[in-house]
Amino acid sequence: MSISINFDDEQSARLEDRAKELGVDPRELAKAAVNDLLSQPDDQFDQAATLVLKKNQELYRRLS
Repeated sequence: MSISINFDDEQSARLEDRAKELGVDPRELAKAAVNDLLSQPDDQFDQAATLVLKKNQELYRRLS
């Protein structure tokens, strides 16, 4: 899939500067940033995992 993103002048300059600092192509930096965002677990998963861990905390302690 190909997606086109339009940055304003300030965003474009910041992306170019940061990419230059990292020694990467600006397009690759933008792609990596999107990939990082998409790979983060969503809030509902985090809340459910926290609830399960808290609910079973005593059981996990006993099994240790």
